[in-house]
Amino acid sequence: MSAALDLAAEPAGLTIRRLQPTIGAEISGVDLRQPLAPAVRDAIRAAVLTHKVVFFRDQSIDRAQQEAFAKQFGPLYAHPTTERPEESLAAVHHITPDVQRTGKALLLREGDQIRDGYHTDTSWRLVPAWGAVLRPVNLPELGGDTIWVDAALAYEELPEDLKQRFEGLHVTHDYRSKLLRGGHDYPIVAHPLVRTHRETGQKILWVNFTQKPFLIGLSPAESAELLTIVLDQYRRPEYQVRFSWRPGSLAFWDNRAAVHYAVRNYGDFPRLMERVLIADETLHADL
Repeated sequence: MSAALDLAAEPAGLTIRRLQPTIGAEISGVDLRQPLAPAVRDAIRAAVLTHKVVFFRDQSIDRAQQEAFAKQFGPLYAHPTTERPEESLAAVHHITPDVQRTGKALLLREGDQIRDGYHTDTSWRLVPAWGAVLRPVNLPELGGDTIWVDAALAYEELPEDLKQRFEGLHVTHDYRSKLLRGGHDYPIVAHPLVRTHRETGQKILWVNFTQKPFLIGLSPAESAELLTIVLDQYRRPEYQVRFSWRPGSLAFWDNRAAVHYAVRNYGDFPRLMERVLIADETLHADL
């Protein structure tokens, strides 16, 4: 385990309260509108690595302050499909309901299959974003929670025979249709189905079910079989933390270690969230 995960010495005034045994914590005692002291910044980052996702309450920040907060943890990534609320805030991305998807949950139809939309952000890229900061702008009176899954625990709890079947497999995620509509081109890339987290060393069960996942080298039937096993792991409540949004909330998660799911149970309400992505180490020129 990385030394970065040692939370024994929290800076004065900062409180980190665990929400579930392996995922989720709530942090209080900090004003995110202000620049963070180095010790506070490092403690928050360590908490993100340890708990996969952390939450803040009662933070009256605007989009510029949200972007400034995220920038303290690394360079920001401006998503190519972003409808920029302001050109000077290129990294702020609107997250709104997909009006073409209906029902009580966010679903993806693949042929005759319907899969829940558990996902990580920018999994279509060779180097996905490492972190994400999400802020509510327009919330329904009820509903609209977000669920995060400890994708390391989802792997750890697999039977050994399934771990062996997953070993060496690679998954593709296809986002090309949306990119091409926006005038961007990017090849379909493959990532290990079981990724090793660069900082913690944990093995992560890593699939984006909103981007047509497929396991290379397998028949469609076997790929679907194994992906269903992954999805069943993600769905297990004991691997999850569920967050109920209210004004002034903020979520910050490790996009390499957790997958998340937006609960669509608020009808046609125009729920609006704003997200800022934090780039991982750059390997080469990338979109």
